Amino acid sequence: MSGATSKGEKLFIEIDASELTQSQIRLIKSVNMMLQHVLVTDDEEEFFTGSAEFMRMCASIIKKAHFAEDLKGINEIPYAQQALEYSMDILQDHISSSSVVTYDN
Repeated sequence: MSGATSKGEKLFIEIDASELTQSQIRLIKSVNMMLQHVLVTDDEEEFFTGSAEFMRMCASIIKKAHFAEDLKGINEIPYAQQALEYSMDILQDHISSSSVVTYDN
């Protein structure tokens, strides 16, 4: 991945899409656009609705993952649903403890 270092520069994110479906690629593009919108909006309603839409899109990406899709017909285990429930539990723990994970170097 390459990125911008100062305000005003564009950020270019490179993703190997060779194993992604067109639907997954569209979702990734949409998630990136929504994330950018949420980060820069000055409107309260747009901030809240955009945040909710961003989280919904993330859930859609998890549901469209190869792991979840490939095992759908093999057994009755709802892997995508379980992954989302697990993720929500972890997210709720972070919200409750007000802990923020920082990934900056």
